[in-house]
Formats: sequence, C-alpha cells, structure tokens
Amino acid sequence: MRDSNQTIIEFYHDSNFKYEDFYLSKSNKHVFEFLDKWPNWEKNFINITGEELSGKTHLTNIFLKKNKGIKFDANNLKDDDLQKIKIYENIILENLSSNIDEKLLYSLLNIIEQDNKYIIITSQLPIVYINFKINDLKSRTKNFLLLNIDHPDDELIFAIIIKNLSDRQIKLDKKLIQYIVKRIERSYSKIHDFIYKIDLLSLKKKKSIDLKIIKEVLGE
Repeated sequence: MRDSNQTIIEFYHDSNFKYEDFYLSKSNKHVFEFLDKWPNWEKNFINITGEELSGKTHLTNIFLKKNKGIKFDANNLKDDDLQKIKIYENIILENLSSNIDEKLLYSLLNIIEQDNKYIIITSQLPIVYINFKINDLKSRTKNFLLLNIDHPDDELIFAIIIKNLSDRQIKLDKKLIQYIVKRIERSYSKIHDFIYKIDLLSLKKKKSIDLKIIKEVLGE
C-alpha cells in the first residue's frame, strides 16, 4: 500500500478510475485501508456510503482490479444476474436505493450468505436507513458493516480543485485556491459544480479566472 500522501481522486469524467488517480485523505483513508485487507474482514456484508462523487465507484473499481469479482448497478439488477455471481467470490452492487426490487435483493443476499461470498454495496444513504417493505430484508441489513466516506477535508478539497483545473488546462495561483478552500461548501458535488461554474463564467467573460470571478460564483 502506498503512502497516505499519494495523489488519488475520483472525477466524473474519468472512466478508468486508476489507482494512481485516487487521493487518500482523512475523509476516505479508513475505507480504502479496510478494502485493502480483504479477505480478512470482520463481516462479508459491507456497505460503503457517501455523497455523489465522493469516490465510492473509484474505490470499488480499485478493489476489483486487485481482487476478482463482478459488479452490478442496483437500478439494473435482473434475475439472470443471480446466476452470473456463482463463479465469483466478490460481488459489488452500486447505487442502492429504495427503488430496487426487494425480492431480488433479498435473494442476492441469501446467496451471498449461503455460499460464503463477499458483497460490497454502495449507496448515498446507509442501507439500514432505507425503508424496505420486506421485513426479512430489513433484518438482513443489520448484518452489514457500515463504512462512510466523510465530507472532504481541506487537503482533499485542495486536491480536487487542482486536478479539475488541470484537466481543463487551467492554472490558478495557490493563494486563490486556498481562498476557495476556506469558503466553499464541504460537498463533493458542490466542489465539482463550483469548478464548472468558474470555468464557464471565465469563458463568458473572456478573461482568466481571478478573485472577482471566484467571489461571484461563491456568492460573495
């Protein structure tokens, strides 16, 4: 495992989710280190939670690159998928919400338990907080170990801004970035949205990003 200062981060436009593109910080290090210990886990049922763009998909892709497994999107889970998991030890179900077919999810969890497989479910809301109608399914959710990706700290926000600006071939003075870090909302989606808006406003005004543009987007 690499040093905690190694640069790594998830971005919506990066479909490769490379190990070296992920940024370890206090916000996500505990989740990364837990996944890295497989198969020496306390439980076989894992639920990774965090807001949109917090790095859940990136973490599961890194996990699958190291450990064989199969991934499904909860919104597209089908009966046939229950047959596909037979040859895999690790199953990942992403984007779980109350919209999922509860009977299908219950069957999936039963297979995981019976065959002593491992499952990682990602969701914005902890699985124990999802109001499932099937009581047996509700009971199953109590078997999950919950791992939450916290709101980004200053170090991570700085890294996200640097990477996003770099992807857009934009250079910004570090003092301006530090100014943003101290004032922007601690939300992954808000940070991405902010970068998009300052870039758009800069293009509209046909001028480089400066403190005035930053303050305008921040609403100051």
